[in-house]
Amino acid sequence: MQKRRVTAIARLTVAVLAAIFATLLLLPQPARAQEAKPVQFKAADGAEIFGVYYAAPNSSQPMILLFHQAGSNHFEYASIAPKLVAAGFSCVAIDQRWGGIMWGRGNQTVHKLGHTETAAGKVEDLQADLEAALEWARQREPHRKFILWGSSYSASLVFVVAAEHPDEIAGVLAFSPGEYFDTHPTLVRDAAMKVHVPVFVTSENDADALADATRIYDAVASHDKVHYRARFAVHGSSTLRPDRNPKGAAANWQAVMNFLGQFQK
Repeated sequence: MQKRRVTAIARLTVAVLAAIFATLLLLPQPARAQEAKPVQFKAADGAEIFGVYYAAPNSSQPMILLFHQAGSNHFEYASIAPKLVAAGFSCVAIDQRWGGIMWGRGNQTVHKLGHTETAAGKVEDLQADLEAALEWARQREPHRKFILWGSSYSASLVFVVAAEHPDEIAGVLAFSPGEYFDTHPTLVRDAAMKVHVPVFVTSENDADALADATRIYDAVASHDKVHYRARFAVHGSSTLRPDRNPKGAAANWQAVMNFLGQFQK
């Protein structure tokens, strides 16, 4: 008797689970973000720029252009971009020519150029990478605006690009910006004075980095700006990566998402 009872219960359990599974299959499924797709385009000077595109399905929000720090590559955003896609933002992340081997990966743009990374003295070349990404995004989404997101030296150049394209840029996020270009000592502050879109600025906590970020933040013309001083932070966009900032990544992400909330529809 006991054996038959256990068997009946087991059969009933299987039947219930099967019914639940069948019901779940009939429910609307959330749209999945597409896999990162390789992209390739040329800068104005002919340099081949490599990167990846992350598509957010059915998104009408601004596309985010992700730029890495010196010595890095687009894998800086390998764990960051998917979270942005989940929030409805399509993204493109590129390998810039001031880049190299980080995150256990190489930089295709630098490799294609056939020499070591381009340093800070050639600001025009460095800006050309960002401009090329904007042109690629413009051609893909001609009726959409764009958010510029920079890390370290590119966090500085996003102000320059935003100042030169005021009608196309919806917002700026700058992680550890500074006046990194000796040949143009006030380049970033001069550009920030022309930026009127929403701006988010953050940096690591040491005195020099905070001072650099504060000077640029203070110069920003926009009244819609945030200077986020994180309790735990590291340099550049790495501040959002738990593998680089285990104590602060979650809180820093929350601050970023609070800022991006104004662009969500």
